[in-house]
This record gives sequence, C-alpha cells and structure tokens, in this order.
Amino acid sequence: MTRIRIKRVYEAPAPDDGCRVLVDKLWPRGVRKEALPYDIWARDIAPSAALRTWYHADPAARWQEFRRRYTEELRGSQAVRDFVCEIADAGTVTLLYASKNAAENHALILQEYLQHAAEEAAG
Repeated sequence: MTRIRIKRVYEAPAPDDGCRVLVDKLWPRGVRKEALPYDIWARDIAPSAALRTWYHADPAARWQEFRRRYTEELRGSQAVRDFVCEIADAGTVTLLYASKNAAENHALILQEYLQHAAEEAAG
C-alpha cells in the first residue's frame, strides 16, 4: 500500500521520504535544479494555470471553491490516472510543494485525492 506524505521543497530530505515528487507546475523560486533531490517532476498533475491564477487572486475567499475545482480537474486527468499506476508499488511517496501556506495548498488536496485513488487501486 502506498503511503503519501507532503513536504515543502525547502525542507531537508529524509531517508524515509521514499519517492520524492515535485507537484508544482512551476519550478520553485530560489531552488537550483541540481540542488533539489527529487525523483519525478509531475507538473501535469498540478492545478491548471487558469485555476491557479483564479485562486491566487483571492486565496482566503476562494479556498473551498479551489478545492472543489481542483478535485474536479484531478478526476478528469489522464496524467493523474497514469501517476497513480506509477506510484502504486512505491511504498512511500512524498509530494513536494513550494507554497508558504501549509494549511491551504494544492498538495494537501492532491495528497487526499491520491491516497484515496491508491486505496481503490489496491482493492
């Protein structure tokens, strides 16, 4: 069974991170590509540019609607279905995100969605 965790890209890697997956559409600011230990950059499962732009215009007021819209994007995404198959036997997967807001960010939504999808795939 796959265990999915989240961590900011600015946090040090840990031996128990497992497969480290960057889940942001854009490369994180201030991080050199060769300085970030990651296994996969899954930018295709990040929120669409239009959704991200809409949300960032007023994050405090739009969080719940963002959560609903992003979950809808995930449900319709072939990239997400492919990713679930790719991580099915990975053990631990750590989703890396750059947002400063640890309580309201797309990685939390993605973690919840992927954990549920992995459980369904396991049967």
